[in-house]
Order: sequence, then structure tokens, then C-alpha cells
Amino acid sequence: MRTVRQLTSSLFLVTGLLFLAACGDGGKAHVTLKLTDAPGDTFEKAVVTISKVYLKGHVDGQDGKGDVVLLSEPVTTDLLTLANDTADLVKDAEVPPGTYKELRFVITGGYIQVKQDGTSRIFATSRDYAGLPAGAQVDGDLQMPSASSSGLKVKFDKDADVTITSDDNQKVILVDFDVAQSFGKEAGGSGKWVMRPVIKGADLQFSGNVEVSLEARDGLSLPLGLPQLGTFKAVLINADGSRESLAFTAASGTRYVADFKYLLPGTYQVDLETVAGVTFSTDLARPATTQVSSGAEADVHFVLTSYTVE
Repeated sequence: MRTVRQLTSSLFLVTGLLFLAACGDGGKAHVTLKLTDAPGDTFEKAVVTISKVYLKGHVDGQDGKGDVVLLSEPVTTDLLTLANDTADLVKDAEVPPGTYKELRFVITGGYIQVKQDGTSRIFATSRDYAGLPAGAQVDGDLQMPSASSSGLKVKFDKDADVTITSDDNQKVILVDFDVAQSFGKEAGGSGKWVMRPVIKGADLQFSGNVEVSLEARDGLSLPLGLPQLGTFKAVLINADGSRESLAFTAASGTRYVADFKYLLPGTYQVDLETVAGVTFSTDLARPATTQVSSGAEADVHFVLTSYTVE
């Protein structure tokens, strides 16, 4: 999701797609990597520099284990721009046939911008981190344990096959970088933040989406001059508690829709929110629970049954 699917959320990172297809030249495959970001509404920015992306496993014809580097030129991106979207991090990299069980990201710097005490504060890996905007004031430290050494391991879904052969059919794997779960404030009032990444992957064909729709009950009138259905937002909450809100758009004169894309299979909750001062109820108990299945769309339909302005 947009998590944070969201460097969670362009690099074309966290949170993307691993595209494996036979290319017919020398028995190698071409690999394209896209990222997306899972839901998250706490952060204003989550910028990282990805310096290396590589596959770990066994290359056919070679003894022992081998690494295949997909990216070696540093890329800096704001993961939050990937919410409900994806972006290319690696495109058409050549990969020899083999069995690859791990995908790793080496991150060498970053910063987050969060709202604290009514102001925006920046926490960075260093005061002179190259990815900082010009003139930025750094308020505290962002720590990234092990991110720049062995790299961060992507946890693949049990059904995601990462074996590459010379006659492979096209394979696409969605890599979801959950920003909201990956950055946390250090306990004890030290003022530091720590990145403990939550990165998951699955074959793109297993990813799904949730379409949320909203309409008013027959006979329910919303007073003119007051907030209307278009001011509502859909809220998606994943199993880890990360939240993403998405504005509704008009599908017809009475029906509004919000579509959450690039979701890994699993259980999600869906809720609604609107402007302050409005109290409302719906036919479904909120939050509603829905299941995203492999390659399928889940539909959650809310009917507004009451609406009052305080």
C-alpha cells in the first residue's frame, strides 16, 4: 500500500516489483525491480539512499553460493511517494539462471520528517547526509542498524518462487516496504529514531486490491452548504496496524469510490473518516474486516445511514 508500498515509498523502492522474464540472450533473464509502500499516516517524509540491491543464492554452473548485483549506483527516494503506487528501482538487469532465495537492500543513509508538538522535526543518519533538502535543520539522530553492511532481507511470501531458469516465464514480485512499521522512536527520551525495516514480498500475481465505495441511504439528504460525501476518506489498516487514508472520487452522482492497490494477501480493516464536527453512521460496523486473496479484488460497500453536524 502506500504504506510507507511504499525508498517506503519510490527508488524506486518499498516497496516494488521483481520482474523475471526469459530474454533469450545467452540464457540470461531480465530483471526489473519495483517498490511500493504499505499504509502509513504518521510521517511527512521517509527518504533513504539505496546503494546496492542484490540476489543471494546459487548460480547454475558455479560451486557454492553466489550474489547477483541488480543495482550498484546509489538511488535516493522518498518512500512515501509510493503509497498506492509503484516505481522502478531496477529495470532489465541481466540475471543468470539459478536459485535465488533472498533479495537484499543496502541502505547507506536517510532521514525522516515527523510532526511533533505541532512542528515538523527531521531525524537523519548524519547532519551532512546528502539527501537532506538545502538548509534543513536536523533535530535528532536516525539509526539504521546493519542496513549498510549485509543489507536488509526481503521476506518473501511462502508461495513466491525466486528460481530463475533460461526458459522462465514472466514473473513479477511485489516488494512492500512498510514505512509505518519500519521507523520507531527509541524509548527513554533520547530523541533518537531507529529503522528496523519491515519489508515483505510476494509474486505480483498474488497481490490484490480493495475497492471501497460509499453512498447515502435512499431518502437521506445531506444539507446543502455542509460537508458532502466527497469530503469523506477511506482508511485502510493492515495486520500490523499501519494506516493509509485515500480520498473518495465520484463514480456516479451518488456513489463514491476509493481503490487501494498493490496489496499483499492478508486481512485488512476498512474505516471511514471525514471533517471535524460531523457525526455519521453506516450500515456496516466500522471498521469493517476484509480479506485480500491472491490476484483478487475485495469490495467493501458502505451505506451512510445517518449524518449530523455538531
